[in-house]
Amino acid sequence: MTPPEPPAEDRPALASSVPRRARAVPRRDLKVRSKLAGEASSAAREVESSLEAPADPTAAAFFDVDNTIIQGASIFHLARGLHRREFFTTRDILGAAWKQAYFRIVGVEDPEHVADARNSALAFIKGHRVEELVAIGEEIFDETMAGRIWPGTRALAQMHLDQGQRVWLVTAAPVEIATTIAGRLGLTGALGTVAEHVDGVYTGALVGDLLHGAAKAEAVLALAEAEGLDLSRCAAYSDSYNDVPMLSLVGDPCVINPDTKLRDHARREGWRVRDYRTGRKAARLGLFGAAVAGAVTGSVAAAVALRRRRGGSGLLS
Repeated sequence: MTPPEPPAEDRPALASSVPRRARAVPRRDLKVRSKLAGEASSAAREVESSLEAPADPTAAAFFDVDNTIIQGASIFHLARGLHRREFFTTRDILGAAWKQAYFRIVGVEDPEHVADARNSALAFIKGHRVEELVAIGEEIFDETMAGRIWPGTRALAQMHLDQGQRVWLVTAAPVEIATTIAGRLGLTGALGTVAEHVDGVYTGALVGDLLHGAAKAEAVLALAEAEGLDLSRCAAYSDSYNDVPMLSLVGDPCVINPDTKLRDHARREGWRVRDYRTGRKAARLGLFGAAVAGAVTGSVAAAVALRRRRGGSGLLS
């Protein structure tokens, strides 16, 4: 049974905070979509974790999430949690497991994987209420993501907080999930991909596009203008070459667990490099095979258990 409509003052304000003109602009070229995604995420942000003014109001830090704050891809952890809640089939999660293993071990984002993640995410949230995804996202963080936070990156974020600076996550993950991660880690807030919703129900469309690549830089620029930040005094952290536009905006860029292309770029630019992975080069091939096997085995085991509970005999749904 559909839960009763919550009072207007209790509904999430994410969609309403997106400018009406922005929602009306059709999808055009990548630059326009990136700018729109950045503006939408900045407008939808959760800015302050307390009512106290920061001690250092013009400096801040911006952290990518996937493989920077958390091991692997947050959208995969969300997908796996939604699979356990029967949002979609085992066949879908097997495909996601392969992409997660590729990303986690090779450390390179495949554009086709990114596009697939976007389309899959929109498909499985369409028709669901915003507060439902927020509540489930909080459960999934506690179940699977909390134990995958990189301690070194968490310490860097805390260092900025201790200096009286604000800290935002900037990620292609849904802004609702990004905000949950930021809240659980005691950070200021988050910028993330904004999924369109009407009357609190997801439509299956995005506002702009994924907060990815150039869109992250647009979001940081919009936030800096709104909050009076001096980007020359700010820091940014990421693992991916795709985030060079964001890293290049700030006075103190730092790469975390970088892919090869970003590592080379950072060395040329004299940027700080931090790598919290262990045995990365020596064990890459062995770990890759083990990760794929483990992900598939775990997914199949989950499918078998699900079938047994239902009294079925098949394996894949």
